[in-house]
Amino acid sequence: MSTAGFLAPQTAQASEFCRVTHAALIAFQDAYGLKTTGECDELTWSLLNEASWHLGDRLLYLRSPNLRGDDIAELQTSLSRLGFDCGRVDGIFGPRTARSVKAFQQNCGLTENEICGPEVVKALGDVGGHGGTGAGISAVREAEELVSQANRTDRRVVTGQFGSMSHIGHAVGRMLRLSHPLAITLAGDANEQARAANTWGADVYVGVEPSPDESCTIYFYQVPTFTSVGGQSLANRIVQHLDQRLPEVRARAHGLRIPILRETKMPAVLCSLGPQNLVLQRSQAAADAILAAVVSWLERPLDAVDESE
Repeated sequence: MSTAGFLAPQTAQASEFCRVTHAALIAFQDAYGLKTTGECDELTWSLLNEASWHLGDRLLYLRSPNLRGDDIAELQTSLSRLGFDCGRVDGIFGPRTARSVKAFQQNCGLTENEICGPEVVKALGDVGGHGGTGAGISAVREAEELVSQANRTDRRVVTGQFGSMSHIGHAVGRMLRLSHPLAITLAGDANEQARAANTWGADVYVGVEPSPDESCTIYFYQVPTFTSVGGQSLANRIVQHLDQRLPEVRARAHGLRIPILRETKMPAVLCSLGPQNLVLQRSQAAADAILAAVVSWLERPLDAVDESE
């Protein structure tokens, strides 16, 4: 926690999970777009390790499995703000980030080896002030792609299912195939579903899971320097349709970086539905709301929902 900057040295009791450590852990989870459980689970521990890396600490290059860390997210943010599209800022050094590093090296007259070493870090520092502080080219490109794909019936749609809400995911997928034949339903853990969706070249992912809360939260991918405009738009659309069809259920959209949203390469949302008893009783209405939102979004990805829908 101290390495990540969320716990001042010597403020916590040594070797104990004290109140100070617990508060620091919650602050870290909140800042890193995780569910604020206050528990150091496997995901939180993994991100704590990633948070220890700063740009320039190590060489960054393409390998399998991909390198991950805050240093990579910093690299992606800098490149994106300078106009080099490395896709979403996910802290994962994949092929698209490697190509952007090569393009930056070419632009700066550096050795084009797709490796972010001291020369690249220095060059980024020299020109970084020209990139501004906005969302960068990656968010702009995502919006442009969404607009160009509107109303296409050959879009590839994935619905994912987790836990006791699996029948809702199945129902959405089944009804969706009537208008969009290239729609499939996936099961398994988050990494398995994300890997399958990426391999299939999906255009959008919609997951459904039970929520322990007394409300529905529609999650989309968001980190401090990047927001998936497509995911946010779809999440807002689902919230609006849930409000229309299940007015007794409170719904909201919220940005997170949980695995299913971070690992997928396309606009993605995770519908965390609660209270579970009520949603299960009204499962058809919930499925109809999600279906209507997805179909509407596929037709007009970045538009607001019409009140008449």
